[in-house]
Amino acid sequence: MSQKIVLLDLTAPERADTLRALLPPGFELTHGTARGEEHLKEIIRDADFAISGQVAVSGDVLRAASKLRLLHKWGVGVDNIDIETARQLGIKIARTTGSNALPVAEFTIGLMFAALRFQALGHERLRQGHWMAFNELPGNALCLSGKTVGIVGFGAIGRKLAELLKGFGCQLLYNKRAPLTPEEESTIGARYAEIPELLATSDVVSLHCPLTPETTNLIDAAALATMKRSAVLINVARGGVVVEADLAEALRRRTIRGAAMDVYSVEPLPADSELLELDNIVVTPHLAAATADTFEPTINRMFDNIARVSRGEPVPERDLVV
Repeated sequence: MSQKIVLLDLTAPERADTLRALLPPGFELTHGTARGEEHLKEIIRDADFAISGQVAVSGDVLRAASKLRLLHKWGVGVDNIDIETARQLGIKIARTTGSNALPVAEFTIGLMFAALRFQALGHERLRQGHWMAFNELPGNALCLSGKTVGIVGFGAIGRKLAELLKGFGCQLLYNKRAPLTPEEESTIGARYAEIPELLATSDVVSLHCPLTPETTNLIDAAALATMKRSAVLINVARGGVVVEADLAEALRRRTIRGAAMDVYSVEPLPADSELLELDNIVVTPHLAAATADTFEPTINRMFDNIARVSRGEPVPERDLVV
């Protein structure tokens, strides 16, 4: 009898078929067809394994599962999964650590260019039939090369970003819980800085930290007020790291020059969000990790972890959460 894997996210049938083509023998795959917890409870009920991309998985959803052995995150961040309930129920949690480092790092640099050069605003105005003159930009267009970039969170994504930015001659600051050794810093070309120094001296502040009690609302009105007026903020971490109302106010007042966001405290971003009213922000719908180049390797890695658990083998240490 086949073992059942359910992809909890709302998924087009064509994409599900692409996933099925990569399934190991002995497994079948179903997927979400609607939004909301009641639907999640329904489709997870008889699943042996589950995969979660962007959808949140609450304790109530986990308790609805009658035989779930493993919930696998399609990506890295597990802040929207009730880890404690999973632990109590004996459900393993895994993720694909580092699998999205290159796509997210590249996307981050794209957001930096877009925010520094007002690319998104120019695109929007031109689609509306208006050819913008230089003096109509909300601020001066700036180069990335030679700027000081502060990277908050220095895991696989932060390090890959630092590696790519070296080609632009950027001065790199970073912040993480445990600083690197002097030898590691020298090799990477980055210097540790406490958050106050990083915010005050960076031309670009790029967020790549997990959402934890320590990082929740890290970038609030007080933090934004310490940044350079010419600085831009990039968030590809988690929406809860930034107080969005404070960011919107800082952008309106030109407390900082601009921002680019790929993640939000509520997703999908509500159509009436005040972030959508501003001319000095770039907004994208949580796209940073999505590339065809990494799709198949990531899926194969998830399916391999699921197959391991089905055989009674452990999940590799780098991917195991609980």
